[in-house]
Amino acid sequence: MEQIMEPQGTSEGPTSNLAQSAASKLSQMGERTKQLGNVIQDPDRQKRIILVIVCTALLLDNMLYMVIVPIIPDFLEELQREADRAEAAAPHTNLTNGTIHTTTKGNFDLQIGVLFASKAILQLLVNPLSGTFIDRVGYDIPLFIGLNVMFLSTLTFAFAENYATLFLARSMQGFGSAFADTAGIALIADRYTEEKARSKALGIALAFISFGSLVAPPFGGVLYEFAGKRVPFLILACVCLLDGILCLTVLKPFSNRERENMPVGTPMHKLMIDPYIAVVAGALTICNIPLAFLEPTIANWMEETMHASQWEIGMTWFPAFFPHVLGVFLTVKLAAKYPHLQWFYGAIGMVFIGASSCTVPACKTFGQLMLPLCGICFGIAFVDTALLPTLAFLVDVRHVSVYGSVYAIADISYCVAYALGPVAAGQIVHDLGFVQLNLGMGLANVLYAPALLLLKNVTQMKPSFSERNMLLEDGPTGLYDTIKMEQREKKRKGLCTTLDENGIETFAQRSYSEEESSGGEYA
Repeated sequence: MEQIMEPQGTSEGPTSNLAQSAASKLSQMGERTKQLGNVIQDPDRQKRIILVIVCTALLLDNMLYMVIVPIIPDFLEELQREADRAEAAAPHTNLTNGTIHTTTKGNFDLQIGVLFASKAILQLLVNPLSGTFIDRVGYDIPLFIGLNVMFLSTLTFAFAENYATLFLARSMQGFGSAFADTAGIALIADRYTEEKARSKALGIALAFISFGSLVAPPFGGVLYEFAGKRVPFLILACVCLLDGILCLTVLKPFSNRERENMPVGTPMHKLMIDPYIAVVAGALTICNIPLAFLEPTIANWMEETMHASQWEIGMTWFPAFFPHVLGVFLTVKLAAKYPHLQWFYGAIGMVFIGASSCTVPACKTFGQLMLPLCGICFGIAFVDTALLPTLAFLVDVRHVSVYGSVYAIADISYCVAYALGPVAAGQIVHDLGFVQLNLGMGLANVLYAPALLLLKNVTQMKPSFSERNMLLEDGPTGLYDTIKMEQREKKRKGLCTTLDENGIETFAQRSYSEEESSGGEYA
């Protein structure tokens, strides 16, 4: 019995040690999880994580927008060749089928143009709804919805085997972008309340947009050539899934704490008739027209005029990424030092775009063409980086500080250019010519630049009378309102202590007169 009991006693030792070590590891994991939760809840670090989430979403959206450029035309041509072989092998081929087939082949370019434009068209239609939805429920739920739809769209692209499925995937991407892009930019504007920090954060987001648009064609072309159609889309789908998980973990979109404090935003139709916002929206549309109209037409022009090779056509826009980032960097630095000249930076950008667009048809070699294309992207960086923070500032001082609708208007401005580009640019080149197209786009940008003078005195504006009353009487209802209330309370306490000998009535009369003067001028 003693010999039997001995091994049992010895076996209990390792088992208990194993249980203790497992318990200690679990406790360590719990502590690390708690520390990670504390890190995430820290306001400064949470803002950085939110910026990472939004920038990743914008990167994915623009990569998915441009990654199909080298893939889909070749893939559709392969499908067409398979249909040709199947039709030739069929014994019952007749004249009617041949006529239908010939018409379809003749409309091949139109089909590609419609496929490319479908994303921007649906995004244009959904944006008025998404902007109002964001204003009602907050920024986190629409961002999460957009990421989920983009994930499904990317998977649909990966496994699509016909034109109808590709069209569905492209349209789904437009629906998801209307939520993810607008909510993401609005979330950055809401979390970064200082103008300097806001300009920097939006500049970083614009750099990711540029990087996604310019790196996607070579990324998709190389992977399509060596790994097949599905691989680039599956990689993007995985990144989108990880970004959605991070959004769900950090933002907690289905908690009610954010939505309970959301103020009621200004309706979109009222924002659209604001002359300052209308001028900014027009500038965003016109400055993006050269890029949107050149993307579908420049490849054929390069083949006809300079006999460019396929790798030159594929690398056409990639060098322009670097001046775009340089333009973002310079605008952020200049805006931090001279914030009252934001309108001037936008005007300089539009003149740069106009001059560069006019010089594109004069280029005879691939190296010469790089200069005006880099100039166009450099100017777009100036316009976007200067005017996107201006939209948030206009909402702060003239309306209620809820940013969903105003950035939906900005997204609509982009979509107008990119919806018209693939459909209208080819027809304009066919009817008028490539030279006339570029001269018209350049002239439009140069002529619109003086309109930005209307924004010259924007930085001198004060919050409107209605919003100041809301801050004083109704209490803080949002992040911007809370900050303004705290500032006014500190100012009020300071004035009360200094004017106590003369009486409080003097302070009350002065406060009322200030509100009336600012409200009468800007409300």
